[in-house]
Amino acid sequence: MPSLKDLKNRIVSVKATQKITKAMKMVAAAKLRRAQEAAEAARPYSERMAAVLANIAGAVSDADGAPLLMTGTGKDQVHLLVVCTADRGLAGGFNSQIARFARDHIRKLVAEGKTVKIFTVGKKGYDILRREFGSMIIERKELRDVKRISFETADEIGRRLIEMFNAGEFDVCTLFYSEFKSVISQIPTAQQLIPATAPAVSEQDSAHSNAVYEYEPDPASILEDLIPRNISVQIFKALLENVAGEMGAKMSAMDNATRNAGEMINKLTLSYNRQRQAQITKELIEIISGAEAL
Repeated sequence: MPSLKDLKNRIVSVKATQKITKAMKMVAAAKLRRAQEAAEAARPYSERMAAVLANIAGAVSDADGAPLLMTGTGKDQVHLLVVCTADRGLAGGFNSQIARFARDHIRKLVAEGKTVKIFTVGKKGYDILRREFGSMIIERKELRDVKRISFETADEIGRRLIEMFNAGEFDVCTLFYSEFKSVISQIPTAQQLIPATAPAVSEQDSAHSNAVYEYEPDPASILEDLIPRNISVQIFKALLENVAGEMGAKMSAMDNATRNAGEMINKLTLSYNRQRQAQITKELIEIISGAEAL
């Protein structure tokens, strides 16, 4: 049984930890609001970009000379998986959910005889996947030094993916990230980036789908510029969704840790008081017994 001093030291230690988790929860809550606003603001632009891409792609779907980023290499053998996670932990199961989702997809592709390559964005994804798929990781990028996610960060990743595609390093590229729904709900998501697929347009946009457009320059030339930009936009959206999801998961995890620390403090305090009372009672009995013996 621990001594009174040990119990007291442990209570002090847990109280210090509780202060830290409470402070981290408040910091995550403050960052969450800004991250959520940024993620929600990026969604309309991403959706409109997808609608424009779908409209122009329809004009060249049956035409020759469509960009290679849209038509693909004609093969489906080499797959590149871009796995986006956070660079820091203490976010509950946020990073492990994305890694688990990507791991299941990797095993499925390997079982089908495909060649899999991995591009990790974020330290935690690399740390998790390297244990089992270390030989498949061909490139990694950490964002620990990036204070605020910007479009330039996503555009840098997008340009690198296009360079690798033009060099013939892969046939299909899929992006993995966590879509932010709420503080307690982040959904792991997979999105194909290359070849660029013409996304389904919404009902609001479908009203304009029958309109006849004249493009200047030709649709193929527009797509050559639009598709790389759309790839960067989708990566930018994924990174913003990840930041919001990370802050939500971290706030929830730190809230649970704070409450658990409070419960532990109550239990330790109860044990401390009981042991202290037992020790006082024992000392009183010894004093009384000694006095009676005299």
